[in-house]
Amino acid sequence: MKNKARSGRTALMSAAARAAHLLVDEAPAIFTDPLARTFLGEQAEELLHYHRAYGGHPVLAGARTTAVARSRYTEDRLAELTGRGVDQYVILGAGLDSFAYRSEQAGRVRVFEVDEPAAQRWKRALLAETGTEAPPSVSFVPVDFEEESDGSLTDRLVQAGFAPDRPALVGWLGVTMYLTPEAIRRTLAAVGGFAPGTELIAEHLLPAGLRDEAGQAYAEAVMAAAAEQGEPWRTLLGTEEMDALLTGQGLRPVEYVRQRDTVAPAEWERTDALRPFELSVLARAVVPER
Repeated sequence: MKNKARSGRTALMSAAARAAHLLVDEAPAIFTDPLARTFLGEQAEELLHYHRAYGGHPVLAGARTTAVARSRYTEDRLAELTGRGVDQYVILGAGLDSFAYRSEQAGRVRVFEVDEPAAQRWKRALLAETGTEAPPSVSFVPVDFEEESDGSLTDRLVQAGFAPDRPALVGWLGVTMYLTPEAIRRTLAAVGGFAPGTELIAEHLLPAGLRDEAGQAYAEAVMAAAAEQGEPWRTLLGTEEMDALLTGQGLRPVEYVRQRDTVAPAEWERTDALRPFELSVLARAVVPER
């Protein structure tokens, strides 16, 4: 099935990177997503062929590194928070995220998948085609980040069963670079209004001057391809700019996590092509007590 949503190609590339990690890279895996290949549908063989044949290419290896590092960090953090009683997980720009359908943690949290309406229709059709059952713990929340007004994200989440008076983890991976600054601000303002103790993990891409050589080469290749496919990078943020955005919307920054810091240093001692590089940062912030 072909995706008609703007975010479809990006979602497919991310899922292909997660799937290929288990096929191309050495064990132990940094992140294990056994459903990623299933979620590629009829395009699985085509997309995975490139990783199998050219897995050492910097762009393909970089895509795998980015996808598995950010997912590992976020789900590790979710596991820690659920151990403390947090039982809500909001995935902004969920794409082909498979957490709700494969993780043992999924039974302990209510999962809210937020994405463009067309992207969600595509994903739900794909779930049906692949015989993947959506558990009762997952809710689909259709939102166009560019079109939503202030407060409407929260309203839509509440309509789907989200409890705004209880803390949550909010994951926002692989999305902000495709949005305008105003759409990012509105979304952060909504999260800043969630219950105290809520955590946000938001990935943002660094501007050219803050990337290393590998990050710059990756960006030059991928940015052009993304623009050609109708998904241009719109917003690149340094940590100081992200810090100002977060604090301006009621969030308290806790840390900015580079790729190399998403896992223990020993896990980067590898003989495959995965290497951390300076392209993106995971900003972790909390909603403080009011």
